[in-house]
Amino acid sequence: MNFKQVTAALALIIGCALAVAQSTNQIQLKIEPSNRTLTVVAEERVTADPELAILHIGYETQPMDAKAAYAAGAKISNDIVTALKQAGIPESSIRSERQNLQSIGGKTHKFKLEQEWTVKTTPVRAAEILDIAVGAGATDSGEIDWTVQDVQALENQALNKAATRARADAEVLAKSMGLHLGALIYVTNQTAAPQFNSSQGYATANYAGPADASFQSNASQPLAIVPRKVSRTASVYAVFAIE
Repeated sequence: MNFKQVTAALALIIGCALAVAQSTNQIQLKIEPSNRTLTVVAEERVTADPELAILHIGYETQPMDAKAAYAAGAKISNDIVTALKQAGIPESSIRSERQNLQSIGGKTHKFKLEQEWTVKTTPVRAAEILDIAVGAGATDSGEIDWTVQDVQALENQALNKAATRARADAEVLAKSMGLHLGALIYVTNQTAAPQFNSSQGYATANYAGPADASFQSNASQPLAIVPRKVSRTASVYAVFAIE
């Protein structure tokens, strides 16, 4: 192997080492006889029944001139919010997300008004509240966010389980190798919410009927909505001394 080949090989090895270091985003330990450490990675997940349902509901008017679209939208808007309040949803649980008056297909004389809210309620009332909103003029609904009152507490539970698992795994490994587990040298953690496919866990509705307050849902009963469990995952990376 000539000098150029040796240089290329070293560059490849260094590049691979850097890539591994960047991808793990963890402390890099130099492996040598004097480095007596044991490293473990543990991951745990906790789940809980949802305590809150956050509905995304909205509407859009039919194409018309700007003033008419705004007037029609204003009526639908107030009808929906009034219906929600009459159903027992406090004003503090209704939050505007967006409102947009825009031209249709480049036609300068045709506009539609769109508006969207998030509405907090209990999981058992999610389907009922969505049905009430549709009956009051809502023509669009999106994902339902299922959550708990104290998300931090759920994350702490997952982290505690992961930390306990990391130490237990380290003790088992040390014992299996005839070693004694020493002091903790380094630890880091990460928590995360699960990622779901766009087709999972939410209800959508898009109605092509007249977008005005006279529109009523023809459904004999609300949608069958099943609340999704709330979960959090925590991972712990720990380095222990071994004796």
